[in-house]
Amino acid sequence: MPFSCLTLRTGRFYSDLSDVTDKYSMGQLLRAKEFCEICIVREKLSDKLFSCKKFSKKDGRNVRRAAKNEILILKMVNHPNILQLIDSFETRDEYFVIQELATGSDLFDWILEQGSYTERDASNVIRQVLETVSYLHSLHIVHRNIKLENLIYYRHQNPSKVVIGDFHLSRIETGSMSDPCGTPEYLAPEVVARQRYGTPVDCWAVGIIMYIL
Repeated sequence: MPFSCLTLRTGRFYSDLSDVTDKYSMGQLLRAKEFCEICIVREKLSDKLFSCKKFSKKDGRNVRRAAKNEILILKMVNHPNILQLIDSFETRDEYFVIQELATGSDLFDWILEQGSYTERDASNVIRQVLETVSYLHSLHIVHRNIKLENLIYYRHQNPSKVVIGDFHLSRIETGSMSDPCGTPEYLAPEVVARQRYGTPVDCWAVGIIMYIL
């Protein structure tokens, strides 16, 4: 076993923090979110920039579940409108999720800056979102938190490609779900009513976004 790995009596192996810092240089903090911090990292070998989500285990069971869930889902997907998973690490204290870096703003900030969308621009966004949601549903993945803040322009200079982020609340649909989950303004009626639900709740959220745009 490499000296950089740690193990508990359960036989579970953990990366050492040096496994992350030997490969990546930690950079600017982009934002702090409910479950994690997001920063820029530079891969030392290639000099490429990526984004890194850091989840702290001490923040509780929900954060640990969110980190493991995000890693699980990202390992399953490969789509041009989903930021690719580059690397993931679990240390004794933290989870690190390394992904492609999107340099544009999210749609919520874009609306605040621009004021409104043309019908043409709105249709371009919705087409991409629906294609991505269709892909997720083909894998029986329910995103459960599609909203303006989780739709991001891939490049700031050319705001045409939109990517979907934040998969920590996503679930693989093995049966109907009933736990309330998501952002209130985008929740489908069956979620609000605490009834059983599935993939259609993502389509409801896309409808809300289309109406806003």
